Amino acid sequence: MTESRARRWRRSFRVLLVAVAGPALAAGALTASPAHAAAADDIRINEVVTTGDVNDSVELYNKGTATVDLSGWILRDDSNSSRYAIASGTTLAPGGYVAFDVHNAFGLGSDDEARLYLADGTTLVDSYGWTQHSAPSWSRCPDGTGAFGSAALTLGAANDCGSGGISATAWPGGSSVATADTKNAFGSDMSGLYQEGNVLWAAQNSGKLWRLVPNGSTAWTADTGNGWTSGKALRFPSGSGTPDDEGVTLTGSGSGGGVYVASERNADSSGTSRLSVLKYDVTGTATTLTAATEWNLTSDLPSVGSNLGLEGITWVPDTALTAAGFKDASTGAAYNPADYGPHTGGVFFVGVEGTGMIYGYVLRDGGAFTRVASLSSGMAGVMELQWEPQASRLWAVCDDTCSGRHRTLQINSSGVFATTAVHNRPTGMDNYNNEGFAVSGSDACSGGTKPVWWSDDSNDGGHALRRGTITC
Repeated sequence: MTESRARRWRRSFRVLLVAVAGPALAAGALTASPAHAAAADDIRINEVVTTGDVNDSVELYNKGTATVDLSGWILRDDSNSSRYAIASGTTLAPGGYVAFDVHNAFGLGSDDEARLYLADGTTLVDSYGWTQHSAPSWSRCPDGTGAFGSAALTLGAANDCGSGGISATAWPGGSSVATADTKNAFGSDMSGLYQEGNVLWAAQNSGKLWRLVPNGSTAWTADTGNGWTSGKALRFPSGSGTPDDEGVTLTGSGSGGGVYVASERNADSSGTSRLSVLKYDVTGTATTLTAATEWNLTSDLPSVGSNLGLEGITWVPDTALTAAGFKDASTGAAYNPADYGPHTGGVFFVGVEGTGMIYGYVLRDGGAFTRVASLSSGMAGVMELQWEPQASRLWAVCDDTCSGRHRTLQINSSGVFATTAVHNRPTGMDNYNNEGFAVSGSDACSGGTKPVWWSDDSNDGGHALRRGTITC
């Protein structure tokens, strides 16, 4: 995204469509009052966080069957002078979750209350109170209907009600993390990453694509050949506009077959979503690249804020999907690549920041597309997606919104991607605004580990790139 630190507040809400979780927890020290607005009876306060590594937050859940417009609704603590107004255009789909960071509006104390009002500020929708700080979360179980109790922090996702929840574990590699670029080489807004052998492709939100090459064994620098010295400017197929590019990936043809970029809007018209995948020919020397093809997915996806759209993209080969028994959500049957005619030989998976959802698309040659998967990431937002072929798993990455957690997903016996592990960030890495993540190939394995790379949108300490490891 084009903002860095300042955008955290504007990113304070996340919607996530996931299934309702298991049995209820004990009510503990909490009290709740019923909703008083019949038209909003399906919206419930679902989780509250008052202490710990996450800012004071309140999560809402829609237990009904219709989408509800939350524009202008008001959150308060136990004081009538407190006021957090929900942003205009915020909606909550059935079974959806939305978490609000309220700490800039008011603090949630150890003996306090969270209250939700309609936009009139007087009609109470839901409330509950507590007599001690959350440890780490006060969560309603089952979601939307049950009693509150102490549970794991799951803002933006189904509450951990003791059945089926996956606890976060330590980073599956080394704990240390080091910088991987020259100080102030790239500035802020560095987002998606993809490693292709000795090249690291990087998308920068200002409509720029970088081709990075090794600067020693543990760092990257701009390629100085073929017009790449300062990165290359990107344009839409018309030759105009500036894609707000957030993610980058390649197909099995490598960069010679085109570089694919995920964009959330035209930065020249920043108030309007334009959720697109763009293909670029990167074989020439021109310093400006015009997209050869655009797949505009906006009309096929739920509406999100213009700065909360496509953040991550990765390509998964058809052979991997069919071998694992991947189910095509558009047909309800096993995925058959032959049904789609000429395409890239795989499925593109894109992650949406504002909803935490992941969608799979077959992008046909010429610009047509079909959605073949819709799944929850289990996180408040998706900032990066990476397919790791050696392990046949999909990495979904969140930034400082989720304390830098990563999830891995694999195709289960039902033919759909499901979470297999949740990993905390390495202990040696601060909670950076990481929007990019790339995994080295198996050829980079040494001593049982291989490098991984992160891009920090905020350029903390003057560094946009960092290096860590995962086990092979």
